[in-house]
Amino acid sequence: MSQPTSREAEAALRPCPLLQSLTSPAQIATLSDAQLAQLAEEVRRRIVDVVSHTGGHLAPSLGVTDLTLALLACFDFEHDKLIWDVGHQAYAYKLLTGRRDVFPTLRQWGGISGFPRRTESPYDHFGVGHSSTSISAALGMALARDLSGLHHHVIAVIGDGSLTGGEAFEGLNLAGHMGRRLIVVLNDNEISISPNVGALSRFLSRTLSRRWVRQARKDVLSLLRAIPRIGNKLAEYAIRGEWSFKSFFTPGMLFEAFRFTYIGPVNGHDIPALHRHLQMAAAVEDGPVLLHVRTHKGKGYAPAEQDPVHFHGVGHFHPETGMPIIPGKGAVPSFTSIFGKTLVDLAEQDRRIIAITAAMPEGTGTSAFQERFPDRFVDVGICEQHAVTFAAGLACQGYRPAVAIYSTFLQRAYDQIVHDVCLQNLPVTFCIDRAGLVGEDGATHHGVFDIAYLRHIPNISLLAPRDEDQLRHCLATAFSLPGPCAIRYPRGAGYGVPMPGTPRILPVGQGEVLREGSGVAVIAAGSRVHPALRAAAKVAEQRGVSPLVFDPVWLKPLPEAQLADIARRFRRIVIVEEGCLAGGFGSAVLEFLSDNNLLDGRRIRRMGIGDAFVEHGSQTRLREAAGIRAHHIAAVVEELLDAD
Repeated sequence: MSQPTSREAEAALRPCPLLQSLTSPAQIATLSDAQLAQLAEEVRRRIVDVVSHTGGHLAPSLGVTDLTLALLACFDFEHDKLIWDVGHQAYAYKLLTGRRDVFPTLRQWGGISGFPRRTESPYDHFGVGHSSTSISAALGMALARDLSGLHHHVIAVIGDGSLTGGEAFEGLNLAGHMGRRLIVVLNDNEISISPNVGALSRFLSRTLSRRWVRQARKDVLSLLRAIPRIGNKLAEYAIRGEWSFKSFFTPGMLFEAFRFTYIGPVNGHDIPALHRHLQMAAAVEDGPVLLHVRTHKGKGYAPAEQDPVHFHGVGHFHPETGMPIIPGKGAVPSFTSIFGKTLVDLAEQDRRIIAITAAMPEGTGTSAFQERFPDRFVDVGICEQHAVTFAAGLACQGYRPAVAIYSTFLQRAYDQIVHDVCLQNLPVTFCIDRAGLVGEDGATHHGVFDIAYLRHIPNISLLAPRDEDQLRHCLATAFSLPGPCAIRYPRGAGYGVPMPGTPRILPVGQGEVLREGSGVAVIAAGSRVHPALRAAAKVAEQRGVSPLVFDPVWLKPLPEAQLADIARRFRRIVIVEEGCLAGGFGSAVLEFLSDNNLLDGRRIRRMGIGDAFVEHGSQTRLREAAGIRAHHIAAVVEELLDAD
């Protein structure tokens, strides 16, 4: 089955008359409460219709639809500034800020991004995609506003999951210290991607529903009213705002410790109440304010309400039922699922293995480990830096932690990889999912830099399995090493190769010649090995020359003896990888050949990701644009064969 197109998505849209009638975000402020409720329903309907065809972050955007309408009714974002943390919840905002007609192109090649980006719309005031950045960015904008003598509002919307990230607290700390006028809206739905973890999550979940709290509230109001002359006014103020009392019993005391004025909690699906409290926040002139909003992830769409984890980031599905549409994948398991199963199998034999993830047990495949070994599984929340140093602490006490994090998110813990793991040569295994081009989530999520940011660090080893069977062997090998090791593997289904027997230990620094040949050598890393084999077969059929195909397996340490042998035997060499060319695997090979005087007289072509951020689109479309598919490899091989 082919991928649904934006044209098909547009054809499937249900009528949304009020949404269609809007020509400017400013009109939202003129709508009645009844019209706002109707608009919220229509916006949710449009999001479900489109995302069912394009895939995307459905539940987060449904959960903040009412909040989005209240924000647009209360502020003028042609002048005021709004920063969405992560940004996967901004679909309603996109629909209502001039992108309604192009919304069916969401996350499609050439269409609009799934995240806010400054180049897409003047209403997108800050580009996002990773968590916990909004408060810091908003504070910078607030200082810029004050230095420029301007008076607009700056609002950051951050989820309780993102609030577990350290950068969020760094932003809160400085914002309280600086005392700049700033509004932070805490979207508290008790779930980020998977259910939130940690003491902060439990603290945010405190409520005023217990009997003793209700009685205490009555007693305090009675005491206030008993104060001569001003008592009734004080009680009225406390009832209307409620935040002064609540701050003593709720998360308010945390945020007021950061010198924020705290307002809330507020029902995030009551638009009139949201509007009133946003106006209250906007009226605070003497420092930062935090508005605590309680929402339900997936609100308004029953399947997403019932399973917000699955519908956080979803593929194509039937909008009527929420059931997934799986185009053409058959029964071939994904790299992620094979990793998860293998990790469990290895942990059965080795009690030292601990699995660690950063708020993504389902996404990284570690949920199976969590079920089997709950005492040896740790979800640290959206805290990649902490995850790595936490793993280092385990490793220095004799355990073998496996840190499962997407490539793009592991970037956030670079210093901890260098300082806490590699400098101490600790046996931490980094399981780097989504290495390479990930698809529709776009530039903020592609895992194209991990080879470059890891290979130059002393002590670390780096493996790139070509398929799901070799992934098993790489994982077993990593746990056998005395120091740190990283394994990078792509998103999506494997190749359906046989996986016989148990995982075996691979010889360190030794690759595999998968196809003997002559004329041209193709050195292909990781996900590009199977396309290289197809390319070699095509060239052999069309030209009668069979290229050699070599899988290095180890990107560090390089299989130096085999590379030297290939360089001596072949004058024409193609190196292909699904990572950035600058500082990547091809660079490592060229450095080795140069250092050993093996470059002279050789024609070498590198294929990979150039010096530009890659846009969003399907993995196939992006690999086509990058020129790293099998037919591209074949064309480069033929070009070298034709060269003098």
